[in-house]
Amino acid sequence: MRTFTLGNSADEVIALFPNRTIKEVQLGDQKVCVTRDGKSFFAFERLCPHRLANLREGQLNEFQEVICPLHHYRFELNSGRVKAGDCRDLKVYKAELQESGLKISI
Repeated sequence: MRTFTLGNSADEVIALFPNRTIKEVQLGDQKVCVTRDGKSFFAFERLCPHRLANLREGQLNEFQEVICPLHHYRFELNSGRVKAGDCRDLKVYKAELQESGLKISI
C-alpha cells in the first residue's frame, strides 16, 4: 500500500475540492476519483465496474453514494458496496483529511 498527500494544509485541500464535486487525480501510476461531502473525503476507482464509464462524470447524492453517469448504478462511498445495479463493488481507498493535507492510501 502506498500513501499520497494532496495539498499542504486542510484549508488548501478543502479549497481544491468543491463540495460534492468529483475530480480525477493522478496518484503514482494510477488515476482515481476524489470527492468530498462537507469535511468527509472519499477516494475511489475512476471507472464503473459495470461498463467502465468514467465516474468523474457521475454525481454524488445526499446518501454519500456516487451515481454512474451511464446506467445510474449507485455505489456507497464508505464501503464501495453496490447499492443499485448488478456488478461487483467499487474499489474505495482510505482518504483522511489532516492538517498537513489529504492522505490517500491505495
